[in-house]
Amino acid sequence: MAPLYTAIALGYVSVKYLRAFTPDQCRGINHFVAFYALPLLIFRMVAITNPYAMSGRLFAADALQKIILLVVLFSWAYLANRRQKKSPSACSSSIEWVVTIFSLASLPNTIVMGVALLGGMYGSMSAGPIVQIMVLQLCIWYNLVIFLYEYMAAKAAVLAKGNQILPELVTERVDTTEVEMQEEENSTKGTEPQHVVYVSIIEAAEVDTSDQSETSEIPKIGVPITEKVPDQHVSERLPEPMVSVKVVVIKAVKKLLKIPNTHAGFLGLFWSLMAFKVGVKLPEIVDDSLNIVATTAVGLSMFTAGAFLARQTQLIPCGYLKAILSILIRFIIGPLLMALTSFAVGLRGTLLHIAIVQSALPLAVASFVYAEEYKVHADIMSIGIIIGNFVSLPFAIIYYIVTGLC
Repeated sequence: MAPLYTAIALGYVSVKYLRAFTPDQCRGINHFVAFYALPLLIFRMVAITNPYAMSGRLFAADALQKIILLVVLFSWAYLANRRQKKSPSACSSSIEWVVTIFSLASLPNTIVMGVALLGGMYGSMSAGPIVQIMVLQLCIWYNLVIFLYEYMAAKAAVLAKGNQILPELVTERVDTTEVEMQEEENSTKGTEPQHVVYVSIIEAAEVDTSDQSETSEIPKIGVPITEKVPDQHVSERLPEPMVSVKVVVIKAVKKLLKIPNTHAGFLGLFWSLMAFKVGVKLPEIVDDSLNIVATTAVGLSMFTAGAFLARQTQLIPCGYLKAILSILIRFIIGPLLMALTSFAVGLRGTLLHIAIVQSALPLAVASFVYAEEYKVHADIMSIGIIIGNFVSLPFAIIYYIVTGLC
């Protein structure tokens, strides 16, 4: 762990005391790690892993742990929002907590800590299961996390555009007496009463400029309300713009498909499926070139964690309560759920022990990088890494002893 904390200390000192990097420069370093160094690391780690040697039961246990966790978290978010009748913008905060808790509970640091620590505990046989869990994280679960981040970003963009368009669509103050007179006049003529109509934003308010060039049809941006407007400004009665899940999902998927991380994982998996089938390897010059940039990912991730901490006003930026809860989620909830799903799918023996102990590793550094990139609870993620690395060894030893007695 000493090299990891060396990188954290360098980041902290460089920003806090030496003033070597501005906040914008720190964000630039984090962006480089998130969308350049990590994709190359992902591709290389997946490409050199034999997918045909994976354990089906371990795959099932890992997937079941994360699926159960997601179902519970999304159910909690849905019920909480429904009970409190939150607005669309407030609902995004619930998804933020879903992503944060999911990352804390189920995304351990298998790349750096896992291979070394479990190798010392269980020998060379632990390398296969650890690498398998790492590949699943890189190909599936990190992409899911990024999608949720992009979903929240797309939703915020739709709401922002809706709030800009909405004032332009608001009519002048309506006199109730004039409305009633108009209705009475229409009723004497045998026509249907006309109702006051005001406009609210729906999903079509968010339309890409590229899509507008393909069609001249103007999207429908309003819905009639068959109720009379009271004698007050219509803007005071207008609800917060409605957000279509379909529109937001499409926007998030389009953005996800442009991110190098998504392509890196699946390209690496495609190469490994082909390479281990026919018995070929990456050319040495290609592998070395990838390795040079990929090895910067972990070190710079820890560096940015230290730089982030240096820019905060408190040593524990998220507060002591959230820090304690994050540690409990990482080292208690995650391993407990992994133990239950492992038993459920029939894992036994050393493979069961490895599955439980690896779930008690500290939080993956990539989780902080993505949280900082999308500005979602980066303070909690930084504590999950910095403090988590300190307390992970005692927890791992405890789980190692307990599982060995079973």
